[in-house]
Amino acid sequence: MLRISRFLRLPALTAALVLLMLPAAPSDEKASPGAAKAAIGKAAPDFALPDVDGKTVRLSEFKGKIVVLEWFNLGCPFVRKHYDSGAMQKLQSDVTGQGGVWLSICSSAPGKQGHYAAAEMKAATAREKAASTAVLLDPQGEVGRLYGAKTTPHMFVIAQDGVLVYDGAIDNIKSTDVADVPKAENYVRAAVDQTRAGKPVAKPTTPPYGCSVKY
Repeated sequence: MLRISRFLRLPALTAALVLLMLPAAPSDEKASPGAAKAAIGKAAPDFALPDVDGKTVRLSEFKGKIVVLEWFNLGCPFVRKHYDSGAMQKLQSDVTGQGGVWLSICSSAPGKQGHYAAAEMKAATAREKAASTAVLLDPQGEVGRLYGAKTTPHMFVIAQDGVLVYDGAIDNIKSTDVADVPKAENYVRAAVDQTRAGKPVAKPTTPPYGCSVKY
């Protein structure tokens, strides 16, 4: 009580200085970005990105549909395995052909491997015969970091109600060998099929593999 009473008798300016030296409580502003990040079983964070034609595409436009997010880099040999085999394009076509949405996202920064200007990216993905609903450009890496995209490829599946149900690798064989594609268990195809059937995803998370995202 003696110490408290002495503190209360301090001049107002001195007391204010003492209070300023106390540790500050975390602000809501700092906490909210972390809370908004993607997590299995939670609503997938909304985002808006330009496509290769300059049109803004927003995730929330596709509520009611299964959405696959594919982080890619056409210079990465792990990505090349899936495109050179035609397996990625086939999976894209299968998902979109059944009413789903496929968003291919490039988060390579300017000057880094995989980065293209919009027109160049449009031409490059056309050469690959990509069957994505849209190819989106994220050169600042904001959406990539929001989802915690670590590798190319890194895959996410969002259910019809907007909840994230899969986060991880495209399959279970961590190689750059095209011959491994038909032998692999494709986690994305399984997650999409299980979600469409109204079942929980058997493997909601797996370790992604590939090249690091070139933020």
